[in-house]
Amino acid sequence: MDTGFKIEGEITRQYRRFKALGTQLTVRLLPPSDKENPVSHFLASMNDMFRHALRGVSDSDMVGITIQNEVNQNDKAIGISFRRKDQLSGDVIWSVFEKVAQSNSNFNALDKLVVTVHSVRMPVGFGRSVKANGRPISVMAHLKRSIIEVKTEENCLTHSLIIGISRLNNDPKYKAYMQGRKIRPVVRNLLETTGINLDRGGGIRELERFQDHFKEYRIVVFAGLNCEKIYFDGQVNSEKRINLLYDDVNHHYHVITNVTGAMARRYVCKGCNKECRRDVSHMCD
Repeated sequence: MDTGFKIEGEITRQYRRFKALGTQLTVRLLPPSDKENPVSHFLASMNDMFRHALRGVSDSDMVGITIQNEVNQNDKAIGISFRRKDQLSGDVIWSVFEKVAQSNSNFNALDKLVVTVHSVRMPVGFGRSVKANGRPISVMAHLKRSIIEVKTEENCLTHSLIIGISRLNNDPKYKAYMQGRKIRPVVRNLLETTGINLDRGGGIRELERFQDHFKEYRIVVFAGLNCEKIYFDGQVNSEKRINLLYDDVNHHYHVITNVTGAMARRYVCKGCNKECRRDVSHMCD
């Protein structure tokens, strides 16, 4: 399939510690044909290029981009701030190009461009299961008593939050919620009240909105059975803490009832989530 750009070079780097991926492309946009609209050609070319650069990146992942003219290094780089991949389009890039081109007299989109794309993988919970090898988190959630396995097929994030809150408040319906009974109307009401849409799953933005709604609780999401691997921490100064476990393989949330038991640690600080042998010897950040 023909594209509107030619790749001069490509470098891809992975930063596993941060679940980030960096890709640098050196490209030259091909000129439009005589009968083609230049703006339409540019938008189509940029969309093709970013589809190539972001292959394998989920729509919910955060993406940041810088574009530099390789010839005119003194020109100001074009920067596109981090946003969800599904919010990135050729129109967004074109609007940035227009602003920068006004201050960069030598900038030309048909010159050789160095495009650096950084993507950060974000947690998204759908509630659907997929197969996995070994002993995944889904198995550990089933085996450990300190973890409540959320088995719902949809809205697992909302189910987890409601179960966690009902446990903290000694709600008489807690056991029913934990077993998946009587909880669906409560989930539906919460989503309608907050206006949160989980059709594309529950990620960081949805967690932030839930945290804004539940101001009296501190929502903490662990990215696996390691107490220092945290996907989200609401940083609310509250003793009422909802601990969730995010399954990165199945894109699913569960509820942690006891952090030390779930993480198999003697002591985990409630303030900074670091482990130590005894609480009296721990210096919290």
